[in-house]
Amino acid sequence: MEGREQDGARRGAKRAEAEGEEGDAWRDGGSEERRPAKGRFRPGLGLQLGMESQRTSVLHRVVSFAPDPLPARQYDRHTTEPISFYLSGLEELLSWKSTPDDAFNVSIEPLAKRQPPLDSNRPRTLVCHDMKGGYLEDRFIQGSGVSDPFVFYHWCYIDIFVYFSHHTVTIPPVVWTNAAHRNGVLMLGTFITEWTDGAKICESFLAGEEEAYRTVAEQLAAITQFYGFDGWLVNIENSLSVTAAQNLPHFLRYLTDQVHRAVPGGKVLWYDSVLKSGELRWQNELNDNNQVYFDACDGFFTNYNWKDEQLLQTREMAGARQCDIYVGVDVFGRGDVVSGGFDSNKSLRLIRHHGLSVAIFAPGWVYEHLGPTDFLHNENKFWGLLSEWLPTHGVASLPFGTSFSLGMGKKRFDKGQENGTKPWYNLSAQEAQPLYTSRQLPPGGWLRTRCCLQDAWCGGSSLLLEGAIPPGANDITARLFSFQVPAPRKLYLVLIYKHEGPSRAVTIAPELTTQESHTCYAVDVFARPVDATRHKPSVLLTPPSQLAQLLRGCGQHGDPGWQGRCYELELRNCVLNELSVAVSRQHSGQDEVPFTYRLGEIWVMDAAHLRSSLSTAAASPISPIEVAHVQWHRPSSEELSVSLTLQWTYPPSEAKCFRVHYRSGSCVSHPEPPPLLLGEAHAPLYRVTDLRVPNAHPEASCRLEFLVEPVPRTGVQVAAALWGKMLFVYSDPKLPSPGGSTDAW
Repeated sequence: MEGREQDGARRGAKRAEAEGEEGDAWRDGGSEERRPAKGRFRPGLGLQLGMESQRTSVLHRVVSFAPDPLPARQYDRHTTEPISFYLSGLEELLSWKSTPDDAFNVSIEPLAKRQPPLDSNRPRTLVCHDMKGGYLEDRFIQGSGVSDPFVFYHWCYIDIFVYFSHHTVTIPPVVWTNAAHRNGVLMLGTFITEWTDGAKICESFLAGEEEAYRTVAEQLAAITQFYGFDGWLVNIENSLSVTAAQNLPHFLRYLTDQVHRAVPGGKVLWYDSVLKSGELRWQNELNDNNQVYFDACDGFFTNYNWKDEQLLQTREMAGARQCDIYVGVDVFGRGDVVSGGFDSNKSLRLIRHHGLSVAIFAPGWVYEHLGPTDFLHNENKFWGLLSEWLPTHGVASLPFGTSFSLGMGKKRFDKGQENGTKPWYNLSAQEAQPLYTSRQLPPGGWLRTRCCLQDAWCGGSSLLLEGAIPPGANDITARLFSFQVPAPRKLYLVLIYKHEGPSRAVTIAPELTTQESHTCYAVDVFARPVDATRHKPSVLLTPPSQLAQLLRGCGQHGDPGWQGRCYELELRNCVLNELSVAVSRQHSGQDEVPFTYRLGEIWVMDAAHLRSSLSTAAASPISPIEVAHVQWHRPSSEELSVSLTLQWTYPPSEAKCFRVHYRSGSCVSHPEPPPLLLGEAHAPLYRVTDLRVPNAHPEASCRLEFLVEPVPRTGVQVAAALWGKMLFVYSDPKLPSPGGSTDAW
């Protein structure tokens, strides 16, 4: 080969604590003074720190440069930023056990509910991501400042995402797991052996006693559970001895069973490589030589050089499990293949004709072959050509909301305002992605949706909706999301948008469609007649007072040109089927009407559940903040910098992310400065790196204040009194000469 509801974060944390003494390493030992603040605290020469609440913690340290390096596996050795990693060889796999420093790599993003379920009897789509060896900029858990990165966002078309590399144990970077789960897609890692070294690994655990291969399987399942992803692609690309070949199906079945126990809904897939005899010979089909492996796991990923008659043979061999056959399509088109590149749809047409699933290998071809220039356009073209053969899966729960952010940007935006002017990349910040459409509408109309990095409501990108209403038509509709959700009695919808022109003779509004039902109807006697399954929500100019915080801004115009509109819709006995936006003429006419809208955010909410969501957000304070791994550096005689890790607890189902702020260090009495944003955390911990702070002096202690703001999934703003707070006080260092090296204390 060339290539859930997460309890998970809590499971990972409990597992780390269970490791015994290693758990103590998380908290700084030594002479620290840390406690929930009560009243006033007087460090050093009497600096008085008034506390606002019992949730504020105080840590007092003397600056020190004693060496205590961070673990190289989990932290970048240059910056101390947390990173994702792989395991090389069997020894690293067998010796793996969780430590507190692994917490950054644990995904707490629950696997979004989706319809139809993954195990439904329909052909599926798998993407196997193999790009330049893996672990590129995506290894930086808190993001990086890279320009024009590769990003995947056509999640609605796929069911399983495999992160592939040629390392023995490829643990998917947590940013990919977060993005996949947010879009209802399973994330698999890779267990691979190849070449001479791979043969030695296989002999060491497959050619001996049962205990050996069971231990390997148990370790792989434990890794899956701890880090919060969903299973493995097993790829044995080396010859095996007779004994190892005989044990391989038993290993595969035991691994599958262990993953199923550890991760409900988890999967183990087998790649078409060695035969039951142990010979390495790719078959490009399911047959008598490799069916034993298919029977032992959840699915079979074929090699890429198949022909149409082999698809027929494979379908007949698979029987009722034909959807568990993932026929490989190498987008690079290497070898004797049907198609590749922008012609990959030819392969998909043949595969779907036989009712089989597909494994699209290395779709990063778009980025690697065509380059980053115009990547988003080329990516939409590639997936648009495949879309005819890619059934979509839909949203299966409410509330649902998205700002369309790709998890990257040339700038950062918050509430339509620029709050950062540098490029950034963090797939953990990617939000639920819509269908991307490009179509002609005769006579003379057209419609296109695409992501745009020039302006956004929140994050780094918005959804640009552009087109022309054709002559004679009253409106044009863009489908954004598929739904399969029983409709509550009353819905609220929020749409935040910007009208970019060129015509002002148009309006925009959300629409919902429902599955056809004779008992489904809208409760609005004043509504104008609509198609049987097409519902136009009513504008809500004045939301109920208890919802004003969430639905604030309805009907108002923002300073940067953004507008917010709120809507309500009452339904009976319906199942939501699609969420769309419709652009309509304001006046009837026969002219073509061009338009451009920028969509910044959209929400669909069950009105009955909003009150409980608001009260929950208002009642969940962040726990006292812990501090670990403090490091000091003195870049010059006038400067001091600090790096440290903050950790807290918060109900994992309630927070979409956390914003980490700080107030700049102060060594004398001054008016309190406003807080500055350090970054976003997508787990309940954050690594502060190379933060420049004032030099401490023997005469006075200095202080930093760190603030952690939870951002609820409901979009409600949490009161500052419920944020986590840490006062970090430092004093009286005996500083080394300028230019001294960075060490840990």
